[in-house]
Amino acid sequence: MAPAKKPPIDALIARLEHAAPLDGPAEAVARQVRSAVPKGPVKDALSGTWLGHALHPALTDVVVGAWLSAGFLDVAGGRDSRTAARRLTAVGILAALPTAASGLNDWADTTPADPGVRRVGAVHAVANVGALALHAASYVARRGGRRGRGAALGLGGLALMTGAAQLGGHLSFAQGVGVDQTVFDERPAEWADAGPAVAVDRPGSVTCVRVGRIDVAIVNDAGRLLGLQDRCTHRGGALHEGELRDGCLVCPLHASAFRLADGSVERGPAAYPQPSFEVRVQGERLQVRSRPAAG
Repeated sequence: MAPAKKPPIDALIARLEHAAPLDGPAEAVARQVRSAVPKGPVKDALSGTWLGHALHPALTDVVVGAWLSAGFLDVAGGRDSRTAARRLTAVGILAALPTAASGLNDWADTTPADPGVRRVGAVHAVANVGALALHAASYVARRGGRRGRGAALGLGGLALMTGAAQLGGHLSFAQGVGVDQTVFDERPAEWADAGPAVAVDRPGSVTCVRVGRIDVAIVNDAGRLLGLQDRCTHRGGALHEGELRDGCLVCPLHASAFRLADGSVERGPAAYPQPSFEVRVQGERLQVRSRPAAG
């Protein structure tokens, strides 16, 4: 039996993932975004730390909903819907600004080590900018009384936005941008062996141990043993390579800080708590088990 053919969109995305010429411009833009949005309250707000999950997908619904509704009214609404279509176009334009800011913030935290993510994200952003430009032109045309031109520009923007949305879905669902990086990991519900206890006998030490199929960062906090999953929920950084600070373990990639006591997020850009573990010594062996997720 011949292998099933992939949809054309999958072939296009695969080509984008291997488009190395995008790397230089993409890294230059990402560097500028990281400089403009340094670590701190603004970055945490754009990342969705306060919300408990990534902010960008929630904001996209406003833009998509407004522009799609305007397009529907253009096609089927009649003369009485023209004002509503113009106002919906404006709502989408205004909502697109914070949506783009949150998306750029998330995208800038990807690294050159994830070239496919960086490349697809760059094209996703450019397509969305094009959709925004078309809708801005549509609004100007509508305000000037050229309803037919405004509708045509809006429908063109919708088409471009649909393509960009396909790439955005691929970034989230196939490439894991904006999702909890630990969500599918299997963690021991019962006490499991984690190696010799001597590995964590020094106060202030951070040690990475293997437990089943996951790595756990174990901290000796003044003699009390605490554990967090080593893979950061934000972009998968190795927490054991980070630093201890005020009762938190700080990720070395983007400086997300997680409370040692329960894995809760003390500072973003992480939006999801870090899986945490109870740790004990039995004889000369370490044992760990999963602690319920922080609320």
